[in-house]
Amino acid sequence: MKVRSVSLIILLLWAADVYATTVNAGLGTANLFAILGGTTVTNTGPSAINGNLGLWSGTSVTGFPPGTVSGTIDAGNASAMQAQMDLTGAYNVAASQPCGGVLTGQNLGGQTLTAGVYCFASSAQLNGNLILNAQGDANAVFIFQIGSTLTTLSGSNITIINGGTGNNVFWQVGSSATLGTASKFAGNILALSNITLDAGADISCGRALALNGAVSLDTNHVSINSAGCTDGTSAAAPEPGTAVLLTIGLLFGLACRSHVSSTRAA
Repeated sequence: MKVRSVSLIILLLWAADVYATTVNAGLGTANLFAILGGTTVTNTGPSAINGNLGLWSGTSVTGFPPGTVSGTIDAGNASAMQAQMDLTGAYNVAASQPCGGVLTGQNLGGQTLTAGVYCFASSAQLNGNLILNAQGDANAVFIFQIGSTLTTLSGSNITIINGGTGNNVFWQVGSSATLGTASKFAGNILALSNITLDAGADISCGRALALNGAVSLDTNHVSINSAGCTDGTSAAAPEPGTAVLLTIGLLFGLACRSHVSSTRAA
């Protein structure tokens, strides 16, 4: 009986560890914004923004038109202020997650990563193709903690496979982010300072959100809900906490059954 009890305790601990998945940073009202700046938002060329565009505490938004915004433009108003407050909360949540994989000094290009928290002590660079494998989990969360700058070189690409969504990918950037010419990016950039999208750089499923700096655009497409970009939280799979409870409940039931059986045998 003692052996069975110890085995069940081990199973319980294993289940809790397996289902203790990465915490979603949660954007709050910032989720509605494809572009959110702190000082200015500038655009050159026919950029297309699918979602809202916001600015707080600055008030200068230029380049629309020729750029277009499918949602609202909120510059210096209460909506933008609340979005910045929620962005600050999301940034802090993302930054506080325990690092699960140190990538300092490594090129993100050529790598295939599964859900988790990855960290760079200083700068991060993407040169080539990065694959994020959700492994069939629509709620898979990827968090990248970057100590200073994030840079993608021209023509770099991020692909999310096996059921994931860019809405659950968070790039927490300690200073500025720059997407190189014709880069194809995915996920939410949460930058402490400036975000620059060079000519033709696109974010197919995600956001460019700057806390204290400017967002600069040049003939870009940024979308929060493009084709294939769905909200992972709407999936039928149970939330991590629910899965833990279900698993623990099942194992507790098995433990009780084992105890009853042992009592009868005695």
